[in-house]
Amino acid sequence: MSAARPRIGVDFHSVDGIFQGIRSHVLGLYAEAIVLAPEIDFVFALADPSRLLAERPEFAAANARFVVMPHASGIARLGWQLAALQRRERLDLLHTQFRLPFVPLGPCACTVHDTLFESHPEYFDPGFGRMARWTGRRAVAQSQLLFSVSEFSRREMSRLYGVDAERIAVTPNGVDATRFFPGQAGADAVRALGLAPGGYLCTVGRLEPRKNHLTLVRAYARLAQPRPPLVIVGQRDFSFSAVFDEVRELGLEGEVRFLERVEDGALPALVRHAMLFVYPSFAEGFGMPVVEAMASGVAVVTSDSTSLPEVAGDAALTVDPTDALGLAAAMQRLIDSPMERAVLAQRGLARAARFNWRDSAANLVRSYRAHLFR
Repeated sequence: MSAARPRIGVDFHSVDGIFQGIRSHVLGLYAEAIVLAPEIDFVFALADPSRLLAERPEFAAANARFVVMPHASGIARLGWQLAALQRRERLDLLHTQFRLPFVPLGPCACTVHDTLFESHPEYFDPGFGRMARWTGRRAVAQSQLLFSVSEFSRREMSRLYGVDAERIAVTPNGVDATRFFPGQAGADAVRALGLAPGGYLCTVGRLEPRKNHLTLVRAYARLAQPRPPLVIVGQRDFSFSAVFDEVRELGLEGEVRFLERVEDGALPALVRHAMLFVYPSFAEGFGMPVVEAMASGVAVVTSDSTSLPEVAGDAALTVDPTDALGLAAAMQRLIDSPMERAVLAQRGLARAARFNWRDSAANLVRSYRAHLFR
């Protein structure tokens, strides 16, 4: 470590994009970390610092500075941009997500959010899977500090890569309580989409095989009539059209709504005003939509696989994601029982409160200090 104040560089390129898991993770985590670690200087590398500071003024802290890292391909970012940042800024540590620079020019930390490309390769493009396995294994082998977002992912990293689980710190995802909360806010935005607040089922997730929309649609078709409409929120993977075909074949065009483009401000309202949130994903490293729905005061049905039982605890109904009949039964049970929905919603609020960015950032900072001040 240098004799001056320690300097930690953070790859913030995901902040330049739309709302998605890694973007939410780094924003929530580091907004708290800069407060908890005033003795550490953080150097955030991204293309548009002005946009970040306009949206998140809490990052205008004395121990936070920003370096412009222009938009570039992953090869450019990992090939030279981040390594140049390490050298130019004389970083004591560079923290990245999933993968490291190809030739690091200093110590690195890495958060591996999941290893699903290893354990569930059928859900990934073969080329992406080969790249992810190579870069993931390098990251685990070469990082001075390792992090993951769930106990499930930590165990999987240890099992697959032979690394001592004690070397991996867990920094769980938290909930942005300014966006996801219970109540009546946003009801007009829901009505503007032609939906009745409290009168529809909702799921959120990219339209891809891993998210298991096919089983969800098949389970929905088994619900008793009259049934609430099903709203599927998520951007389409253009190699995946099976769910649209299934909706047509089952004659559900008038009951299943696809919302592929939803404004960031409207998404929490759609979740908040759902009668029921359903998330039957086959595999997750964490499962942020489940926590966000619970924080919104909505009863949840989710899968009993991978990280999802860890996240949901006893605050949701969990089912085998391959079992359309079981999923339909769980959904019908809650549709028919407002009282059980209310009980699960209350449990969910308590459960979601356990996932907060301050506690995760405390874990992060503890690891940083142990490394920097040895």
